[in-house]
Amino acid sequence: QDLNRIVVAACTPKIHEPTYRAVLIEAGLSPYYFQMVNLREHCSFVHRDDKIKATEKAIRLVKAGINRARELEIVPRKEIPVERAALVIGAGIAGMNAALDLANQGIPVYLVEKEATIGGKMAQLDRIYPTDDCGI
Repeated sequence: QDLNRIVVAACTPKIHEPTYRAVLIEAGLSPYYFQMVNLREHCSFVHRDDKIKATEKAIRLVKAGINRARELEIVPRKEIPVERAALVIGAGIAGMNAALDLANQGIPVYLVEKEATIGGKMAQLDRIYPTDDCGI
């Protein structure tokens, strides 16, 4: 009746965490009151040949998970408007191509370059293959 936090000590949270959070919601608890302790990757796999070390580490990790769970708080949800745009950092050939690809899809692009000119390494080339165009 006084359950207010959940700590699960098992395998990877990547696979099972969404399931456990859904169970919390069904039980009327906040999904933010959940702490996963990854025993498989942090104990079993790492200390495969030393069961005593794996067990000692598992105990420490579970205690740490419990202590962390005590401090968990509800994260308020807030909807914010999202601007559908892209920031491309670096105006070398890859950055410019990425910016053009995005712009051709109708996405506004902000292209940022730290140097005074764009082009990156391309600006250092006299001609480019296979078109023999100027590199600048």
